[in-house]
Amino acid sequence: MLQRLLSWARALKRDVVTLWFAYRHPQMPLTGKILAVLIVAYAFSPIDLIPDFIPILGYVDDVILLPVCIWFVLKLTPQPVLTDARQQAQAWMDARKPKPHNYIAAALFIVLWCVAGWLLWRWMVS
Repeated sequence: MLQRLLSWARALKRDVVTLWFAYRHPQMPLTGKILAVLIVAYAFSPIDLIPDFIPILGYVDDVILLPVCIWFVLKLTPQPVLTDARQQAQAWMDARKPKPHNYIAAALFIVLWCVAGWLLWRWMVS
């Protein structure tokens, strides 16, 4: 069971890197590009939208939401683009290059949490 879980995690990582290459592909449809950019930005962000220390909800995005979104965008991706992106992703991972980080998405999540906290404070004060 542990081996199956590790295999699933590796496939998920490969699929995120695949989407990273796919959204740069010129034949990728616009809808797929937009969704892929959002998913890749979230997956490579060092900060989650829902922090992991929040019981149950903190892991829902990592365990359920992210894989479902990745699967959906992979289904929207044309087969030639997907094949090319998977080859590039595998070459990237075989070269053992470090996972890219998206600090812009991390900053966006921090801003969203600050705005939410400010709105909650204003609501409580009123």
